[in-house]
Amino acid sequence: MASPTRPGPYMPRPPAVPEWLNTGDNGWQLAAATFVGLQSMPGLVVLYGSIVKKKWAVNSAFMALYAYASTLIVWVLVGFRMAFGDRLLPFWGKAGAALTEGFLVARASVPATAHYGKDGALESPRTEPFYPEASMVLFQFELAAITLVLLAGSLLGRMNIKAWMAFTPLWLLFSYTVCAFSLWGGGFLYQWGVIDYSGGYVIHLSSGIAGFTAAYWVGPRLKSDRERFSPNNILLMIAGGGLLWLGWAGFNGGAPYAPNITASIAVLNTNVSAAASLLTWTCLDVIFFGKPSVIGAVQGMMTGLVCITPGAGLVHTWAAILMGICGGSLPWFSMMILHKRSALLQKVDDTLAVFHTHAVAGLLGGFLTGLFALPDLTAVHTHIPGARGAFYGGGIAQVGKQIAGALFVVVWNVVATTVILLGVGLVVPLRMPDEQLKIGDDAAHGEEAYALWGDGERFDVTRHEAARGGAWGAAVVDEAMDHRLAGMGARGVTIQL
Repeated sequence: MASPTRPGPYMPRPPAVPEWLNTGDNGWQLAAATFVGLQSMPGLVVLYGSIVKKKWAVNSAFMALYAYASTLIVWVLVGFRMAFGDRLLPFWGKAGAALTEGFLVARASVPATAHYGKDGALESPRTEPFYPEASMVLFQFELAAITLVLLAGSLLGRMNIKAWMAFTPLWLLFSYTVCAFSLWGGGFLYQWGVIDYSGGYVIHLSSGIAGFTAAYWVGPRLKSDRERFSPNNILLMIAGGGLLWLGWAGFNGGAPYAPNITASIAVLNTNVSAAASLLTWTCLDVIFFGKPSVIGAVQGMMTGLVCITPGAGLVHTWAAILMGICGGSLPWFSMMILHKRSALLQKVDDTLAVFHTHAVAGLLGGFLTGLFALPDLTAVHTHIPGARGAFYGGGIAQVGKQIAGALFVVVWNVVATTVILLGVGLVVPLRMPDEQLKIGDDAAHGEEAYALWGDGERFDVTRHEAARGGAWGAAVVDEAMDHRLAGMGARGVTIQL
């Protein structure tokens, strides 16, 4: 008698591959999640550690590292199902764990995305990708984590690390999950037809507004740091920015939950918009300041990536070029012109200008998506009947929905961030004391990034020569050097506001 067939990799349907599982979809979703993870780890960790003064390199990188790790634990304990689970409120899902085999190996689904007509009839079923829930949990975690990492950019150089450790899980639970459920998880903005393809509102507008609000409550850096905050390593900053750019292929390419036609268009449009925005920002720097800024180019790259995100897989590529040009010019204007004329913007110390690069660019992208979103591609992505750009039959109504959705995200983040920080501030100071701020990393962590002289100042040959001439000559030159450095201020750094 023949022995029974043993399971093997070439069986028509191996036991680990159920009928509903598409291995290509699953492979791409895991790859996309990894791409997004690389944006945070090491992308933004490297970028933050290099774009700040030397004395804040360790602290800045650690804030990003901690946010990434703490988000994952909170996400699998309760956060994921609050954002993508069953409906609890029109803007919030029911909390629950994503830890058990039964939940994680079942087919992924977003229960609240089922859409019903006015008569109660089902018009479109709930979203059910062809891979296990574990892949969805991982991908959405990476998006949640990078939101908090981006928010940290507003607070570098002065926030008490203990306060940051308390703030991150609370903000994830009470701010991020609300916006994610409302726009992606089947909440009221999703059902209404507000379009946010991959996080222009959920991630970028949220992080920009919450970061700006948090910067207000935490307070500013030392005056000396605000006046002079030169990067400690521009080449590493470019490397971190490069990881951010290339990782965006997973950010926008993974949003459809499948490697379908919108994913292909999204990845192409993402790169086109980033390039157009970088060139636009650089040209504006040359026209108005006489020379291109490398830091400005990285900022322009970022605003282009942010601006295209709300509609990356939903618009023509020529529209992506226009969105990139807008993304490289309007945030440039808000940062370089409007910021200097606004008392509020001047007062709030937003360290890396996250408000301009993410809130302004994300809001702009959402508005432009309301104009340019193509009906066929939007139907593939949202399944909400009638969702399309104003230029393709959506009319002013779609633009109104985009503005209303943005307003909800802004108000919720201002209120939630304020309440959370005021609560944390009752337990631990939000800002480091000035004595620690003067020292930086060594006071906060007992560690320093580099065993080098200075804090971003250029090497001065007179200082070297003075060392040869004896103590008296060195003292004279050192005193002159100190006076000269004190009057230098920020030089050639467009991020300085």
